[in-house]
Amino acid sequence: MDTITSAEFRAFPGVEHWHPRVTGAFALFRTGTFAAGAQLFGAIAELAEAADHHPDVDVRYTSVRVRLTTHSAGGLTEKDAALAAQISQAARELDIPADTGRMLDVMLAVATPDPGAVVPFWKAATGFSEVRDGVLFDKDGRGPLIWFQPVDKPLRGRSHLDVNGPRDVIEKRLEAALAAGGVIVDDSHAPEWWTLADADGHKVDLCPWRA
Repeated sequence: MDTITSAEFRAFPGVEHWHPRVTGAFALFRTGTFAAGAQLFGAIAELAEAADHHPDVDVRYTSVRVRLTTHSAGGLTEKDAALAAQISQAARELDIPADTGRMLDVMLAVATPDPGAVVPFWKAATGFSEVRDGVLFDKDGRGPLIWFQPVDKPLRGRSHLDVNGPRDVIEKRLEAALAAGGVIVDDSHAPEWWTLADADGHKVDLCPWRA
C-alpha cells in the first residue's frame, strides 16, 4: 500500500483531532477516569480487529493516547486515516473529547557536522530505529525522537531539547517558560522556532509543527 503525506492524511474527513508526524498520526483523548479509558480501548480494539490494522494505544488514568502508522508501508496510509476517523467517532459516541492542548513531542537534538558518523553508535546504544535519515525513534514508541542536526562547525553545546507541537500550544509554552524565569537567547528564526535558556544556560528550542 502506498504511503500518503501529512496533508493528504489531514484531508480525510473526521481526522481533525489527529496530528500526522514522521513517526505516525497521534491523538490524545481526555477520558477523565480509568474506566472510561478502558471503554475507549475496548472500542479501539474492536475497530482494529475489524480492520486488521492495529495502533499503539497508551491507556493512562485520565487519558488515552493513540498512534497510527502502517509498519509494512513504512509510514502513513489510507488505512491509518480511515481507522483514525473511526476511533474519533467511537470517542464521540462515548462522550470522550480529544485534547489537542497536550499534543507535544519532546526530541533530543544532537548537533554534529557529520550525522552519518555518529548515527550508528546511537542506534546501537539505544536500540532505536532510523525512521528517516538522521532521525531515530524507539521501536515501542515510548522514548523521545533523537534528531541529528547537521551543523557546519562544532557548537559549544552539542545537545539540546526540542519541544514540538501545534502553534497555539507552543506559544503557550513560550509564555509559561518566560514567566518561569526563562529567557529568549535567539529569536532570529521566529516564528519557526525560539531558543530559550534557563537560569543555568541550558537550552530548549520551542518549535511549532510545520506539517
